[in-house]
Amino acid sequence: MGEPRKVRIEFRKNRSTRRRSGDLTRALQSDPDDGIDHPAGERISGKGELTRKRTVRSGAAPRDDVDGLAVSPAGRVTWRGQVLNVHGLETFVADGTGRIVRCTTSRVLRSLFTDQRHPVAAGDWVRVAGDGETGVIQAVEPRRSSLSRDSRGRRHVIVANVDQVFIVGSAAQPDLKPALIDRLIVAAESAGMRPVVCLNKADLVPAARLVPLAGVFARMGYPVVICSTRTGVGLARLRAELRGRVTAVVGQSGVGKSSLLNALDPGLTLPVAEVSRDNEKGRHTTTTARLIPHRFGGTFVDTPGVRQFALWQTVPAEVPSAFRDIRPLANLCRFPDCTHTHESGCAVKDAVADGLLDTRRWESCRQLAGSDAASGGDDDAAEWPEEGEV
Repeated sequence: MGEPRKVRIEFRKNRSTRRRSGDLTRALQSDPDDGIDHPAGERISGKGELTRKRTVRSGAAPRDDVDGLAVSPAGRVTWRGQVLNVHGLETFVADGTGRIVRCTTSRVLRSLFTDQRHPVAAGDWVRVAGDGETGVIQAVEPRRSSLSRDSRGRRHVIVANVDQVFIVGSAAQPDLKPALIDRLIVAAESAGMRPVVCLNKADLVPAARLVPLAGVFARMGYPVVICSTRTGVGLARLRAELRGRVTAVVGQSGVGKSSLLNALDPGLTLPVAEVSRDNEKGRHTTTTARLIPHRFGGTFVDTPGVRQFALWQTVPAEVPSAFRDIRPLANLCRFPDCTHTHESGCAVKDAVADGLLDTRRWESCRQLAGSDAASGGDDDAAEWPEEGEV
């Protein structure tokens, strides 16, 4: 584990009150006698009332390939558990005996993760203080993987400690969005998760319409499964992919993620809803990511439908390296800083012109590396629901 380390953290500004009310200098200029009742000096040392920082003792320093921070609470007995789901200010944690405990998050931990939308996420391993029906999360263990997106400039960790991601798209109702699948693949690979592309609702369109897109992803080495919950096609292949793994299921709203999980394991009985007839968009029946054990020796992570997915901390120059089919071609460009848009001697553009690279993938890479990367693109129009929001 290594030696414990001390971390200097900065609290939110509302952690300390104002020492003075109003502008003292202005008050003294208008009325010199006003300063008689004020203290002649104040202590501004590390332990004074004006400090907004605090030193906490943590576990071993996290490695470079993980995120998270394990903060050891001094003098408190804790037990280890896994976060099942986060619902608003409440977090439900399962201990080793199968008991589910309703927990809150310690104030120190919330101060440590000010750059994140919430300090804990489904799949996190945490340390909890308390032995009753409620507890307080005191520490988050380093994550071996985490799927994140940008949420108004803050990091939104959707799920943590996952082996693979089922990226679900629908053949129709709602329409298939290949650009969204591209973003989710990039996010999954960047997080060290294995992406599996699932093209659901295959019974609604002729199979020939899905083969070209499936072929593009299959040629890059991604597992692709064309499936349908009504006909049962592809379900046996998905069950084989599930065994012994922690699998997050992500995709836009209405593609049938919960229906797919019910078909894979009929004992789940997850709530589902029809796609809206007015705009053919899905309705948020799943409002928070949650861990669900299944009968194949692993765990599902059912996530809310996403209509917008902006990558977290995207560096435009590094986007082409995240595309398996573009990465080897980019190394052959004439200029090392080639943007693959207008430069001469661009191997990527030449491959598109020669039919060796899918045009849509090139355009998706350009869009992701451009100004639309931060907003999630023009084709994804709505926001991920807040935890606990119906």
